[in-house]
Amino acid sequence: MTNNLPPSAASLRGAVDLSSLVRPPVMPGAPASAPGTGGPSLVVDATDASFTGILELSNTVPVVVELHGGVPTASLTTLITEFGGKLVLARVDATTNPQLQQAFQAQVAPTVAAVVAGRPLALFEGELPEAEARQVFEQLLVLAAQNGVTGTVPAAAAEAEVAEPVDEPLPPLHEAAYDAIEAGDYPAAMTAYRTAIAQDPRDQLAVAGLAQVSLLHRLTGLSAGAIRDAAAAAPSDVDAQLAVADLDVSGGHLEDAFDRLLELFPSLDADGKNAVRTRLLEYFEVAGAEDPRVSAGRRRLTALLY
Repeated sequence: MTNNLPPSAASLRGAVDLSSLVRPPVMPGAPASAPGTGGPSLVVDATDASFTGILELSNTVPVVVELHGGVPTASLTTLITEFGGKLVLARVDATTNPQLQQAFQAQVAPTVAAVVAGRPLALFEGELPEAEARQVFEQLLVLAAQNGVTGTVPAAAAEAEVAEPVDEPLPPLHEAAYDAIEAGDYPAAMTAYRTAIAQDPRDQLAVAGLAQVSLLHRLTGLSAGAIRDAAAAAPSDVDAQLAVADLDVSGGHLEDAFDRLLELFPSLDADGKNAVRTRLLEYFEVAGAEDPRVSAGRRRLTALLY
């Protein structure tokens, strides 16, 4: 398995937790109570919505991520607990968490990766013999130490970190948009965000939410393979290149999307340039102004415009 995952937590922002920009940041929930077996487990179930907690936890202790097809690997669970809190296992059902499945490019089940200091790392695909898997995890601990991640997390602390968030109240239009997103009704969510922006053009949360929902809506029902084939067959076709850029952004590959569109930009007519400029501005909202790739993309776009 090659290390072709997004290179940082910033990359994962767009791919792993799109809802984090749609709904305001929330406070973590209360620590999980210990099960009757004598204490909380160091093995937790993670989702698209809760993975932000995994990224935060990985600054303290390496987190092994198992993307399974509905049934976690029992031997992997047992092996992780043998490390006594030096590792945490986050189990993800790839069939019900498509954003994580795409972010980690999981093509087979199980796919095993890790997150260290917010950086995802590919480990292996399929089930390894216990001795080989243990060796991989020992090497992971060495790599983590080289990056300053040397904590040993008690089981109770691990579960507290990845507890499901507690929702905070949202303005009515934002609540309507989020409810529509959860129902898969992206047009309704877009309408709610547009209404919020019309009422308050400075509502940056609505602007970011509209950009993200628009991206999700454009990709609905489309095949990744068909999108990439169409782009490869028509390298100068604006719509085809915009579609594959959407796909790159949805997977957290912002630099690929920016490079594709910015390299195409000089060859386009006025309408094509306007379409690319508009889409890039949406991507900047999706990723967030603090992402250094956004700053670099803005500078390149400005240079092309002026």
